[in-house]
Amino acid sequence: MDLEVVRKVARIARLELSEDELEEFSRDLEEILEYLSGLDKAPSCEEYGFNPVPIEDVMREDEPCIDIDPSLLRELLDTYQDWVRGPRLA
Repeated sequence: MDLEVVRKVARIARLELSEDELEEFSRDLEEILEYLSGLDKAPSCEEYGFNPVPIEDVMREDEPCIDIDPSLLRELLDTYQDWVRGPRLA
């Protein structure tokens, strides 16, 4: 990275850096930029959405069925004239 850019950033950040520190940071920042250049090879966000794996809603067909015979349930529950009795509300 250019020493002038590092010097300008240091001045904006109000850092007082020696010439040795400026050169060191310049080399470090250059290495970081080289490492991050690998992101240029990553696919663009136009190719993928938020989730790269497509998600689909799969719904089953609802088919009405009676699992337990209602007359058997009425025998097991406390009923009054075929109405299920629940607790009284206060």
